[in-house]
Amino acid sequence: MILYALGFLWTASRGYRLRPWRSPYLRWRLETFSGIPAETITRSIFCEFLWRERKSLWRFLQWGAEMRALEKRLRREADSSFL
Repeated sequence: MILYALGFLWTASRGYRLRPWRSPYLRWRLETFSGIPAETITRSIFCEFLWRERKSLWRFLQWGAEMRALEKRLRREADSSFL
């Protein structure tokens, strides 16, 4: 689970890994989730959002990890059925 979370953050913050609050993708995601205008997102707003929504974000990451595991399992089953 932790590896999935780190992988998601690594991918989502591409090009902005040391300052993810400047990532256009993450700004857009925050804006659509919370309604905070993307242009106004600063480091402090980003960190406050992460802290305030940590339970929701954790559930999202758990769901994403489950979907990834399901995808891998279905691919393995599909590959084995062709043999």
